[in-house]
Amino acid sequence: MIAPPAGTRIWIAAGVTDMRRGFGGLAALVQTQLEADPFSGQIFAFRGRRGDRIKLLWWDGDGLCLFCIRLEQGRFVWPQATSGSVSLTTAQLSMLLEGIDWRRPIRTAPVLAV
Repeated sequence: MIAPPAGTRIWIAAGVTDMRRGFGGLAALVQTQLEADPFSGQIFAFRGRRGDRIKLLWWDGDGLCLFCIRLEQGRFVWPQATSGSVSLTTAQLSMLLEGIDWRRPIRTAPVLAV
């Protein structure tokens, strides 16, 4: 994925979204359900019912970008809430896109005190 500029806010739209929606439909969801501006430069993530696909909507300054990501195995970890939004950091977004549980990442090696 193209890296967003530093300081870009990332939002997960809680609940499920009809994955047949495109630019216009997802931008309308951002305005009506999330009460945000889809042209603000923030990233908005939506997940389908099966949980194996997500779409990211992002205004890059020139136009809307729509990224669709599908996991071949497993499901994307999503908040339990059915409405509203959850803010993520860029590191959490990277984990989400890899299919990792971004809510409770676990270190594979113990932290050594220096």
